[in-house]
Amino acid sequence: MRTYSPKAAEIIRAWHVVDAEGMVLGRLSTEVASILRGKHKPTYAPHIDTGDHVIVVNAAGIVLTAGKATRKIAYRHSGYPGGLKAERYSDMLDTKPEEVVRRAIRGMLPRTRLGRQQLAKLKVYPGPEHPHEAQQPQPLDLPGARRIQA
Repeated sequence: MRTYSPKAAEIIRAWHVVDAEGMVLGRLSTEVASILRGKHKPTYAPHIDTGDHVIVVNAAGIVLTAGKATRKIAYRHSGYPGGLKAERYSDMLDTKPEEVVRRAIRGMLPRTRLGRQQLAKLKVYPGPEHPHEAQQPQPLDLPGARRIQA
């Protein structure tokens, strides 16, 4: 039997909307990263981008468990000497919650050109509105992601 490799013309991409209100960050991120990679499709191949587009709304309502919001620190560097910036996740959730979700999902994708291509299919918004109605996205229920009632 020969190994099947999907061709670029055979790949069908769908659009999905995920409501992140009350969801645990890590559990949401693993599910979304799997969809971006295309692992939910029977035509998945690790060397080709077969994944779908994902829109994450209500990123401001994401939950970090076990006090990670105050303990975890996000680092970034400007590239200049002394240019290391550190920010707590609790502060990031207040100012730019979409960056918290994007960072978590980015960490679960390959660190290659393919991973950057897959990350480009992710759209994250802090509130319930998004400008992608023309793509007719389907609501996506993530059974593996736990929702915490606040």
